[in-house]
Amino acid sequence: MNITQKTLNYFKSLTAETISNAGSGHTGSAIGASSIMLALFKNHLKFNPANPNFLNRDRFVLSAGHASAMYYSLLHLFGYDVSIEDLKNFRKCGSKTPGHPEKNVVPGVETSTGPLGQGIANAVGLAIAESIFEAKFNTPKYGIFNNYTYCYAGDGCLMEGVAVEACSLAGTLALNKLILLYDDNNITIDGKRTLANAENTAEKFKAMGWNTIEVQDGHNFEDCSNAIAKAKQSTDKPTIIIFKTTIGIGTSKAGTEKVHAYPLPAEELVTFKQSLCVNESFFVPEDVYDYCNLTVKNNQIYELAWNKIVDSYKFEHPDKYAEISSLFAGKPFAYNELAKALSKMPEQAGRDISKIVLNELAKVHTELVGGTADLGASTKAVIEGAGDYSKDNRTGRNIHFGIREHSMGAIANGISIYANLPAFDSTFLAFSNYMLPAIRMRAMMNLPVFTVFTHDSIDVGQDGPTHQPIEQIGGLRQIVGLLTYRPATPAEVVAGYKVFFETKKPMAMVFSKSKLKPFENSTVAGAEKGGYVIFETAPNPNIEIISTGKDVELAIEVAKALKGESVRVVSMPCESLFASQSTAYKNKVLLSSTKLKVAIEASNDPVWYKYVGTNGLVVSVNNYQTSGPSSEVYSNAGYNAKNIVSLIKKKLK
Repeated sequence: MNITQKTLNYFKSLTAETISNAGSGHTGSAIGASSIMLALFKNHLKFNPANPNFLNRDRFVLSAGHASAMYYSLLHLFGYDVSIEDLKNFRKCGSKTPGHPEKNVVPGVETSTGPLGQGIANAVGLAIAESIFEAKFNTPKYGIFNNYTYCYAGDGCLMEGVAVEACSLAGTLALNKLILLYDDNNITIDGKRTLANAENTAEKFKAMGWNTIEVQDGHNFEDCSNAIAKAKQSTDKPTIIIFKTTIGIGTSKAGTEKVHAYPLPAEELVTFKQSLCVNESFFVPEDVYDYCNLTVKNNQIYELAWNKIVDSYKFEHPDKYAEISSLFAGKPFAYNELAKALSKMPEQAGRDISKIVLNELAKVHTELVGGTADLGASTKAVIEGAGDYSKDNRTGRNIHFGIREHSMGAIANGISIYANLPAFDSTFLAFSNYMLPAIRMRAMMNLPVFTVFTHDSIDVGQDGPTHQPIEQIGGLRQIVGLLTYRPATPAEVVAGYKVFFETKKPMAMVFSKSKLKPFENSTVAGAEKGGYVIFETAPNPNIEIISTGKDVELAIEVAKALKGESVRVVSMPCESLFASQSTAYKNKVLLSSTKLKVAIEASNDPVWYKYVGTNGLVVSVNNYQTSGPSSEVYSNAGYNAKNIVSLIKKKLK
């Protein structure tokens, strides 16, 4: 038996035993794709386990995240900080080897995966980022950015809409350093893939602008390696390699859906290992380690050579090198001065103010790229004068994602993941539902990505209920780790961007289509705490009104109309930020002595009961409204000062 086959056998054994020991996992794909993955790691992938963040490493995404045991076994074999003990703790609470790969938990894992298809979109984002760095910083003499992005995917991944959206865009953009490793085993959880999907994958990808390579025996190591080598020769298109495999090959349920999530019972595990000439438990021979370590050493030599190239590049192109270095440094910005300048301008829509702030920041943060779902003219999330990213212009900073909100969000995640740099995407708030899976994943990974949402309220009017967001902002606020920010004034818009660029936390910025007033007491310092006093008719008020966005203007109108009452208005652009402040600060803003607390927001978010209590009043919009002029839509919803004053007075009685 040659060393390659021996390594493959111990790799399969280690993977199967990891799953069986846990009592759960996905043996089928993890065993079936072994030859593909070993060929990739052994002969092609550029990485250094001693320096997992080596900037010019190849990126690998396991889109079919349920095959994680296979991934963890590879990381162990190739020297990452994943031990045999970690494999024994697979799927246990607090382990380094969770059920699906998690960024910042498992050394060597680029992105968290599990929800099928999103990993493919992440990979498209990684490939876009690589092409931007390559075009911006490489010279004819120095190709300091030239890595590949590989993505392993199964039948389920390619059925998901997010993957198809992303692959369509990847073909349009001619991302030639993107290689998709498709494990075509024709099995999903419920049975044959052809029960739900009988299309010709190769022809479909050709139509989307991809090169296609087919490997009839995806269990032949040499064939797999040769196919990957051929894919790397592409200079004009991304490539999909279609590997024909048998799911769970070598097990009693091979080739059937029953092996998908089937941990081998103890007796069958022994038989399976014996068929591989493996008798030990959780064991890897030294010659197998040496075989894998040879690749690691070659990759370390590759990195050392790259470092020398960078040293020469630094000497010959000091300006470019300084710009690369500055990408990862904090950059000061005059937020308060910008807020003051905006307060002197005529009233503008929230989306227009956002455009001004975004473009001022983009001058400083030259690494910032992003785009919209074909809504640049409406959301105004465009970096002016920065060009459009395309196959002919890799330095353009505005990405046309097309009408593909879900993949847009996941691709933006991948762009950010490449070097942990900021990125943005944009659409209407009503369409945030399309993006929730991707936004949820960026929140889990704590990625510095923000979304510019506009048309934040029912005042979009004549577009009707399909475009009138009611439940969306509440849904965004429920995503753990996401800052949902709805500003009421120019200063608050500035503060939102300040919070993002200083904390680098994922953020949903929700801007109005209607004009915002620059209220005198609105400050960047107050808004960046998430909530602050923006208006009051007298000290020690007996009524406090909490509001957000454009509704703050209505809240102040209500406060002024409550004659004989002392009223405080609190603008709370970001509830979760406010909730994170000290108790002393929160008690200073929201007084315990007030007789009545009121919340006003044109949504149905129940979060406001947290602040007004069971005896308070929440003025919300709980029903979809009809199509019509904004003023009439608001009136029909009972959302005007006269009605709200009446409700407050009734509550006081």
